[in-house]
Amino acid sequence: MISLRTLECLVAIVEQGSLTKAAAVLHMSQPALSHQIAALERELGTPVIERRPRGIRPTAAGLAVAAEARIALSAADRAVITGRRVAAGTGGRIRIACAETMTAWVLVPVLRSWRRRFPDVELDLKEYTSADQMLEVLLAGAADVVVGPRPTHTEEHVEVLGQEEVVVVAAPEHRFAGRAAVPPAELAAEAFVHYNPGNGFGVWVDQFAARSGVVLPSPVLRTGSPRTAAQLAAAGMGVAIVPFSALGAMPAATIRSLDPPELRDIIAVVAAPHDDLLRRFVGELKQRGLPARH
Repeated sequence: MISLRTLECLVAIVEQGSLTKAAAVLHMSQPALSHQIAALERELGTPVIERRPRGIRPTAAGLAVAAEARIALSAADRAVITGRRVAAGTGGRIRIACAETMTAWVLVPVLRSWRRRFPDVELDLKEYTSADQMLEVLLAGAADVVVGPRPTHTEEHVEVLGQEEVVVVAAPEHRFAGRAAVPPAELAAEAFVHYNPGNGFGVWVDQFAARSGVVLPSPVLRTGSPRTAAQLAAAGMGVAIVPFSALGAMPAATIRSLDPPELRDIIAVVAAPHDDLLRRFVGELKQRGLPARH
């Protein structure tokens, strides 16, 4: 394998037109320089320079290799610069997998701040409806950090950002408007807006009903989005259980806590916890925390 130092030696010889001058530029002895060129010629199986009475002349092979060597050396320099920028938090790329309801609720303020302060950091965002699916993406190497509810199982590095309440949404005139909170048993008698099979929050709702001993009614309809479920419930299509982050800009609606209240952890799962850029990003998420319920 040809080293960058060997390529650097060839480029210096071609540019200086002299072994002596090239050795001086590279701060190495002439015998050491000659040793590097000899190793290169053995690797290529052909001479790269011709030694003449009044100096040296690169061969056609030497000129061709030197042209490519300049590209390789330039790329190596850029790699070092990029690495230093990433280490300093001023460059690099962060691939974020985020629960769809969390983007505007949690991420947007941090993304906006990073875009302003670190314009050379590339932020790549993809949204998902399942915490387990996001974890699979991270484990497959297609994401650097996951932001959302806690997956079913994970042995990865987890940072807890806070807790999110899960609430009941109904139409403004619904009987729940007269309640301070909604016991789970009350849901059994209601038209219910549920989620598509495989939807991560839908799985949570089914597990919650099982824990609470509640048999949920057959859904009047299903959706893939908690945001849509909240809108449908507000429009009188039934009641829905949604994470607080799904409420957003809601029309008039009845929004009530469950009794007792249901909270779930919102976490960041990091692929490389010792990566300075990721640590800085997640640190800002933790410092900002989750928005308070108003």
